[in-house]
Amino acid sequence: MDDEESDPVGGPLPAAETFDDRVLAFSETAIRYVEVVAALVLVLLFAIGVFDLGLQIFQSALRGDITDPLVVVGFIDTALLLFIIVEVYQTVVAYTQESETRRIVRLVIYTGVIAMVRKAIIFRTGEYASEQAALLAAAAYTLIILGLATLLLVERRTREAPSESR
Repeated sequence: MDDEESDPVGGPLPAAETFDDRVLAFSETAIRYVEVVAALVLVLLFAIGVFDLGLQIFQSALRGDITDPLVVVGFIDTALLLFIIVEVYQTVVAYTQESETRRIVRLVIYTGVIAMVRKAIIFRTGEYASEQAALLAAAAYTLIILGLATLLLVERRTREAPSESR
């Protein structure tokens, strides 16, 4: 196996010799810094979200409406949004660490599943202009969730398949 085959895609660039090579090397470095900044922003958003969720729970307990189903759904909605932030953070970190494409795809699928479950939990038919519009939205959500679940199942089976043949 030569060096070209052993380096991961997006691996270190060779020493810059031409102006184009130097520009590409600079852009690669700039992208890495932006990815790190994006990861830090997501950490900050997650911390703010956790604090906000705790504050919401505390205020609901003081008001006495902590057992109201709509309030609990609001907590679940916020918690799922926090999970989405974590999944997006992990995706950014995977890009930054130049992880294998399969891991990045898996993270994106997980993020999609969490986002769609969140949409299903907070789904209210009264938010739509007509029953037909609500039914169409519900069918679209169902189709997306089933598609993501199928992708997740296929990804897991293909991940397990090579290890079973050994």
